Amino acid sequence: MDLTPLLASFLMVMAAELGDKTQLAVIALSSHRDALPVFTGGILALLLVSGLGVVIGEALTMIIPMLIIRVASATLFLVFGAYTILSSRKEETEQTEKFGSKSVALSVFFIVALMELGDKTQLAVIALAAECNMPLLVYAGTAMAFTVITGLGVLIGSRLLRPIPLRLVKLVSGVVFILFGTVFLLNAALSLLSV
Repeated sequence: MDLTPLLASFLMVMAAELGDKTQLAVIALSSHRDALPVFTGGILALLLVSGLGVVIGEALTMIIPMLIIRVASATLFLVFGAYTILSSRKEETEQTEKFGSKSVALSVFFIVALMELGDKTQLAVIALAAECNMPLLVYAGTAMAFTVITGLGVLIGSRLLRPIPLRLVKLVSGVVFILFGTVFLLNAALSLLSV
């Protein structure tokens, strides 16, 4: 059996996602939250979006217009960023009580899923699956790469950033999310202007 699609998809996703917005979001989210729900929500979203990319292929963008995906992503990032900044004054204990593991995993799931829909990595996975005509191997390589990238992001966030005061992490995270939201919104506006 030729394992080229497995290796190609693994290397492609690792190269594309290392230091990408999704990994940065996972790092920020895991810095003062339990690592397991952040990892679980992130990896489930990535596996779902990758699976959609492999199975549905280019039809996904025909079902959900790219403009809707971009606007939804931008809105989610802007809201999450504003909320993070506004809640930066709250005590860590209040935050832990307010958000249990299930809501953290669910929030991370939706954030990561919206970030990855129509992302360059998903488009590359679609192209690779179509080119190789071996969708299971492409999906397996993609899943392995996303597991490594997400695990690395959670490890960095939960171990290296934990000593930094929660308020500072929340302020920086909020600003980063608002910047991504603004970029996504600008991309959506530019795509409307080019039509």
